[in-house]
Amino acid sequence: MPRETGAREAGAQRTRQALLTAAAQVFVEQGVNAPIRAIAGRAQVGLGTVYRHFPDRAELVIAVYRHQIDECAALASELADSPDSRGALSRWVDSFVEFLVTKHGLGAALQSDDAGFHTLHSLMLDKLVPACGLLIDAAVARGRMDPSVNAYVLMRAIGNLCILGPGYEQEDARAMVVRLLAGCWLDA
Repeated sequence: MPRETGAREAGAQRTRQALLTAAAQVFVEQGVNAPIRAIAGRAQVGLGTVYRHFPDRAELVIAVYRHQIDECAALASELADSPDSRGALSRWVDSFVEFLVTKHGLGAALQSDDAGFHTLHSLMLDKLVPACGLLIDAAVARGRMDPSVNAYVLMRAIGNLCILGPGYEQEDARAMVVRLLAGCWLDA
């Protein structure tokens, strides 16, 4: 019996991961108010499966963003020892920008009374500012980056550049972030 339980739990975890990945993709395309049916279709599961894992939209939205924050923080740890500090920070910033783009529509959701939404901003700061700082510190230690670059300020600047609107799309934001980063390097 324990073997069956372990297999069932592993299957449930795979399904949860597939739902989180699908929801993140759908949120980028359609915003956080996208139909649950679109998420189920992308994950290739039924609506009941989505609701078994995430009984309401708020739980799904919170889970997606927590998952992305954790992945972004883990990526910084993976990249911290890279001999190519410029490439490492650029790769991490790409991941952070993807996270910010996925957040499209989260502002309205954050106005919700759901307590889980209120902790997301703090969680992001608590995990991602140190993650970015780790990569900045490595670049500064290698003499590649201006030591006055501050992780929090850099992330705020990136966040501001990623506010999309009519005539300013994802590609525009990514291009501006590349320009911003270029000014941080000593060998630019």
